[in-house]
Amino acid sequence: MRSSDCDIVIAGVGGQGVILISDVIGRAAVKAGLPVRGAETHGMAQRGGSVVNHTRINCRYSPMVAEGGADLLLALEPVEALRHAHFLAPGGTALVNTAPVLPVTVTTGKFAYPPLEKVLSPLQRIGTVRAFNATELAASAGTVQAMNVVMLGALSRYIPITEEAILAALAQVVPEKHLKVNLRAFELGKAEVD
Repeated sequence: MRSSDCDIVIAGVGGQGVILISDVIGRAAVKAGLPVRGAETHGMAQRGGSVVNHTRINCRYSPMVAEGGADLLLALEPVEALRHAHFLAPGGTALVNTAPVLPVTVTTGKFAYPPLEKVLSPLQRIGTVRAFNATELAASAGTVQAMNVVMLGALSRYIPITEEAILAALAQVVPEKHLKVNLRAFELGKAEVD
């Protein structure tokens, strides 16, 4: 676990659950008695557009993470990791789901999706990259919709909040009928970065 100051940028596309992750982190920070600030952008999120959230734990001022100031970049989609790489601090950590969400420009053949190596190499020049297929892990937990909770499980290893507080917050935002599969997804994410 890191020091109590922690700046996180969470990025993905609409429908991947960026907002749920930030909600859980915010609630967990409050449970832990830590000040937390956040800001989010929903660029055409309902149509698969970019969604980004800034979450600052133990911050008393601005909710926005400065460029080059994020201790952690949590990317639910590879190209979104690249799009927001400028926020990662030198020596920071990027947690990246390697399963792409192909935009319509790729599915129609107008553009090609870049190879994963080209997406990750700029991040590797900035800090540590932990890349894994969280979508596959979520499917093995019981539903691909829990991919964001797989990523939350991985993130839990890096933030200054206890797992107990995170899981209590998760139970507040996930309907009870879906909690069991989400808890499995959380454990798989944790195990991926142990």
